[in-house]
Amino acid sequence: MEYHVPQFIEIEDKIVGPLTLKQFIYIAGTGGLCIVAFAYLPIIFAILVAIPVVALGAMLSFYKINGKPFIEMLEAGFNYYTGAKLFLWKHQEPTAKKRILDEQEAAEKIKAETIANTPRVSRLTQGKLSELAWSLDVKKGVGSDELES
Repeated sequence: MEYHVPQFIEIEDKIVGPLTLKQFIYIAGTGGLCIVAFAYLPIIFAILVAIPVVALGAMLSFYKINGKPFIEMLEAGFNYYTGAKLFLWKHQEPTAKKRILDEQEAAEKIKAETIANTPRVSRLTQGKLSELAWSLDVKKGVGSDELES
């Protein structure tokens, strides 16, 4: 048995001519507000009120940002400005004393790294040489006694 699977379910149906139901409601609401403004306000004030209302109505009806309707952007902006915000880190410029201490620490670190990376030449003094010879003689004597027994 075959079933018909609906396709293009993201596309809204055109209800009133080329407009979807939402677009029609936004346009009708904009027109209604403009008619009320022109009916009850002087013409200059009515025009000043109608211009932003028409712009908002047109944006709500037709404007999309990154494929999302403008109403969703308005909602996200409203939730951002009214919602609680969590700040985890606030950058503060370091003081002059802190900068000097950081520079000194960096210089000491570089100095320690250069000292660690330079090859060390051990200096053999007369005292160390005699101690080394004595320890070798003693160990040799102890080891040979154990082997003879």
